Amino acid sequence: YLQEHGVMFAPGKAANAGGVATSALEMSQNSERLSWSFEEVDAKLKDIMVNICHNAANAAEKYGFKGNYVVGANIAGFEKVVDAMEAQGIV
Repeated sequence: YLQEHGVMFAPGKAANAGGVATSALEMSQNSERLSWSFEEVDAKLKDIMVNICHNAANAAEKYGFKGNYVVGANIAGFEKVVDAMEAQGIV
């Protein structure tokens, strides 16, 4: 319904990535025994989320689904898994 009526929204995968990314930043900070300010964490998270948004938009456009962030997020996520599998020699 939302897409049919031109309402832009964040796909679940992309929105949930913010929490996952924040946890990863916290683990990184802890492993290096660092203490980042709120502003530092917020800036890092913003960079991550902007990158996710761009990846979803670019993937959607590349495969003929321009503006469909749900499809774009699914494709971008799948491509990331494929890249990791290729890097490990699995495929």
